[in-house]
Amino acid sequence: MIKLKNDDQIEGIRASGRILSEIMKELKSQVYPGITTAELDRTARKLIERLGGRAAFLGYMGFPAAICTSVNEAVIHGIPNGRKLRSGDIVSIDCGIEHEGYYADAAVTLPVGTVSPEIGRLLEVTHQSLYLGIEQAKAGNRVNDISRAIYRCVKSRGYGVVRPYCGHGVGLAIHEDPQIPNYVGSGKNPRLKPGMVVAIEPMVNLGGDDVLLLDDEWTVVSGDRSISAHFEHTVAILDHGPEILTPWE
Repeated sequence: MIKLKNDDQIEGIRASGRILSEIMKELKSQVYPGITTAELDRTARKLIERLGGRAAFLGYMGFPAAICTSVNEAVIHGIPNGRKLRSGDIVSIDCGIEHEGYYADAAVTLPVGTVSPEIGRLLEVTHQSLYLGIEQAKAGNRVNDISRAIYRCVKSRGYGVVRPYCGHGVGLAIHEDPQIPNYVGSGKNPRLKPGMVVAIEPMVNLGGDDVLLLDDEWTVVSGDRSISAHFEHTVAILDHGPEILTPWE
């Protein structure tokens, strides 16, 4: 069931989003060659505690960290570890927090040092597709309008669109209805209404669409091991249009 939020609830989610934005901006500044993803997770935990939030991912269905760190061919749900990032890598940082009962969720993919032009274009297109999707997150449209905008942007450049994982409602829980796919399928296609809050998150592969789950039962990688990018914002659908609640730029 889709939960419409009232003004007070949206303000609570907005406050959570402001905290998450601070966390994401700081984590972005900490990505450089030689740092480990475990160090990024430790930084995230300290920031979340200092800012009065709670790590929504930590312990969720058994996940062992505060953030997901997905490197290169990893699409989502990478577990932070002792791996040192190298120049030419990319790393996706996905973080969700809870603050006073309200949730926000965001992700960004960052270059480590200098990346190839090919990877740079993948990041640009994935980032662009996120904002094209957000433009369609307005009252009166349907979920498929978001999905179509993302899909057309990505496929026009020949990239793969991840299908088994998608965006979702958020705000009173970390995952709510509706699902927000990055392609137009035959599933439910609810109309968007003021008071909906959604996490829009294109996941785009340099190669094909297919993905695989690794033996750790968390990390999802591209099926052909091509590089993958992931960007996400929490967005409120309001009478006057969409509002990004997690501005990490």
